Amino acid sequence: MSAGSATPFGGSIGKTVAQSKPWWPEAPKPPAGAPNVLIVLFDDVGFSDFGCYGSAIRTPTIDRLAAEGLRYSGFHTTAMCSTTRAALLTGRNHHSVGVGCLANFDSGYPGYRGKIAREAGTLAEMLRVHGYRNYMVGKWHVTPLTESGATGPFDGWPLGRGFDRFYGFLDAETDQYAPELVSDNTHIDPPGTYADGYHLTEDLIDQSIRFIGDHLADRPDVPWLTWVALGACHAPHQAPAEIIRSYDAAFAHGWDVEREQRLSRQKAMGLVPQDTRMPARNDGVKAWEEHSADERRVFTRLQAAFAGMLDHSDRHLARLVAFLETAGIRDNTVIIVMSDNGASQEGGPLGFVNAMGPFNFKPEPIAEKLARIDDIGGPDTHSNFPHGWAMASNTPLRRYKQNTHGGGIRDPFVINWPRRIAANGELRHQFVHACDLTPTLLELIGIEPPGTIAGCAQMPLEGESFARSITDASAPSKGSPQYFEMFGHRGLWHAGWKAVAFHPSGTPFENDKWELFHLDADFSETCDLAAAEPERLGRMIATWWEEAEKHNVLPLDDRFGPRFAENAARFHGARHRFVFHAGMGHVPTDVAPDVRSRSYTIEAHVEMAEEGADGVLISHGDATSGYSLFVKDGHLVHDLNIGGSHQVVRSDRKVPSGARRLGVHVERLVRKEPPAKGARTGVSEYTLLIDGEPAGSLQTQLGFHTLISWSGLDIGRDRGSPVSHYEAPFEFEGRLLRVTVTMHGDQKLDGEAVGNAQMARQ
Repeated sequence: MSAGSATPFGGSIGKTVAQSKPWWPEAPKPPAGAPNVLIVLFDDVGFSDFGCYGSAIRTPTIDRLAAEGLRYSGFHTTAMCSTTRAALLTGRNHHSVGVGCLANFDSGYPGYRGKIAREAGTLAEMLRVHGYRNYMVGKWHVTPLTESGATGPFDGWPLGRGFDRFYGFLDAETDQYAPELVSDNTHIDPPGTYADGYHLTEDLIDQSIRFIGDHLADRPDVPWLTWVALGACHAPHQAPAEIIRSYDAAFAHGWDVEREQRLSRQKAMGLVPQDTRMPARNDGVKAWEEHSADERRVFTRLQAAFAGMLDHSDRHLARLVAFLETAGIRDNTVIIVMSDNGASQEGGPLGFVNAMGPFNFKPEPIAEKLARIDDIGGPDTHSNFPHGWAMASNTPLRRYKQNTHGGGIRDPFVINWPRRIAANGELRHQFVHACDLTPTLLELIGIEPPGTIAGCAQMPLEGESFARSITDASAPSKGSPQYFEMFGHRGLWHAGWKAVAFHPSGTPFENDKWELFHLDADFSETCDLAAAEPERLGRMIATWWEEAEKHNVLPLDDRFGPRFAENAARFHGARHRFVFHAGMGHVPTDVAPDVRSRSYTIEAHVEMAEEGADGVLISHGDATSGYSLFVKDGHLVHDLNIGGSHQVVRSDRKVPSGARRLGVHVERLVRKEPPAKGARTGVSEYTLLIDGEPAGSLQTQLGFHTLISWSGLDIGRDRGSPVSHYEAPFEFEGRLLRVTVTMHGDQKLDGEAVGNAQMARQ
């Protein structure tokens, strides 16, 4: 064969190395001098909660970033966490990309799939095309939770949407001391416990530093995006006790005084106009002084837990900023700090020490709250503050998260970039929306969004860059109208005006009352001009419908419970049996057996040693709620934990050695008459089984009527904060072969109650 002739594989020989070209594509290169990007996204933090937005809560790290950068007073979100994250990540409206509501369910309509469409590339996917490395830390919550198990599918997880590394949690919330953690595509155990001093916020900051540090060691010439989505300050409000208690005196004056103080500071800062008026209290919120002394004491501590969680997060954010400075890269790092929606109303009028009980119809009276006041913020609590304090968080705005009035959608936004922003704490008052962030960052970096990503043609960006406003305080606000919709609540901003409708769930949409505000002159939405300007309002309502049709908002759906119930039924379908084999990993709660409000049987196949074998056979949940079947002191035990109330049945005999079947049968006893609204829904009987024979039983009205837990399931151990009275993980000492859960077909869910419980999770 002569030089240069064809080879059997279709190529040729005889070429020199200089003549050859590599077959692999050239690595993408970012623009010269492209900045790093650090996004810090808080959860359920209201407009006034940062110190630099009027609060007395200590946030010196955020305040310093603001003092050396910019604060925006007109940054708007979508009223909920999944939806805001979808808009931030994609640069499009949340309905347009399929996340019109929550990632927890798929309604089947294009705007409500609960998962970001492939046609809507994420910021990470766009930056990857230009050579960036991308790191995601913390809360994700933009893929269906029914896809959060060991088999995925993983195309909606962070690594499937452009991030190179992920360390965090997929759900809306998690326990800060025993979190549901994922590393890349694998569920893992937390690296510590409450007893060790572990807290998720500290862990997330540690991982952020590690990702960036590893990046600098390997490719210091390549820019990066690090997205840090903290669990703070979503419930459960958990932080070190000494920080929490340091805020008791600061908030003893109550929410009415607190609102006035925050508004006064905001005016002094120039954050809001001097003529901004304080709205009346939100519906159902009583004056602070109308509450009893015991109520005020509990409410103060619940607010202190929220404040302590934010304070604690700021302290650890300081470590991350200090690392950037030490590494010499802060000068060319864009740092953005913001919140995903307003403060939440899910704490109800009286707040919770442990919300898991009330969501399963176990009352939590004030006397019980007071008795547990020093537990608030600890590992066996799931606390949330009452409406009055959420109202104060959103000062001076009306309503809360979920709503399209200012309290739900207007949030703090701080941007800091030493190389390009020398604003020395200036304010910007332009209207900005979450979907505008990605176009702004692309412009600041100097790149265009790709037309295709992984072979999929991309839909146009819908957000508008506000990059010009960073250097020009007089730059105009967004030019196009911006719609809002959440659970039927609606709104439209355009050219400084806002039309908004609060929608009572279950009522006809045509009965909603639309209000009209000139936001440029009425920051706090207190002067309704609907009657004075009916033509303007009519035009804005018409525009809302046009935008709704354009962005897949329709059909409007205000249902809470039915959405969750339908999704659960569709996911589990006809499946009634789960088999868990020894050696398997953690099971997230949304893909675990749904034993709520039904009869079921659990059976573990084990081999017991002659001397016995203690430990957990199966556990689902944590110290605040769940169930556990285990062997202790040779006896089979089942613990039904409802909001910290333990209904325990212990076998009447010890478990013999050898191969055994150990289980529990739960029989839901049917009531002759339906319970009153809000009452406990019947009685269940729990019967222990040893080799199929009864070994003890109890009856109780307590049960999993609306939820089991927001922590997941394990066999052979209890990985998190313990469900029952043992020290986790209490691994089974014998040989566990498998655990079978068989669910019977008598499930009767209260859709409204399920919806209320699930909404508290968001």
